[in-house]
Amino acid sequence: MSSREAILGRIRRSLGASGSDAPRHDAVRHHLHTTPRNVVPARGQLPPAERVALFCRKAEEVFASVVRLDRPDGIPSAVADYLRSRNLPQAIRRGDDPRLAALPWEREAQLAVSTGASAGADLVGVSHADAGVAETGTLVLTSGPDNPTTLNFLPDHHIVVVDASTVSGDYETVWADLRRRFGAGAMPRTVNLVTGPSRSADIEETLLLGAHGPRSLHILVVG
Repeated sequence: MSSREAILGRIRRSLGASGSDAPRHDAVRHHLHTTPRNVVPARGQLPPAERVALFCRKAEEVFASVVRLDRPDGIPSAVADYLRSRNLPQAIRRGDDPRLAALPWEREAQLAVSTGASAGADLVGVSHADAGVAETGTLVLTSGPDNPTTLNFLPDHHIVVVDASTVSGDYETVWADLRRRFGAGAMPRTVNLVTGPSRSADIEETLLLGAHGPRSLHILVVG
């Protein structure tokens, strides 16, 4: 018997279950099929304008910076403004997201735009979120070539675009929308929930930004 089999055997015995426990398998299949909703906090259940305002406020409370834009064509200028405000080189890396690709980047002639996953040398990554969660100011980013997961973690600065129309009040609504959009059994490999820049207070309870990801998160809310 391997160590793995011994460990799993002890777990089964403690649960009073066997590897061929049909009722438990049926319960799992039922849960996956019905995807029951958990308790939904009332905090995010607001009209659209108030919901987006709550999202922005909660994001700023966890050390993200937020800029509101009326139209997508203002994104390149807002990105360039952010780089200048932080005294950063005018260079970004983004994925193949068609919403980002369609933007008038040429209006910012000094801005160098690279595409593809980051290898770790990029200072600034730009992504497009699938959704936002108002109750916590959280961004929802799905993995894939459109928005590589490496851009979420490797650059020092992460600029994320989110459409105001995709800001939901709660996580349950976001998960339901993702299941609907991708279809059964076809979810992306990873769904990253990003709330503020990377931080840790493990050492002497001193808050350190950039502990295991970007030290700065800048959100552009469009619409």
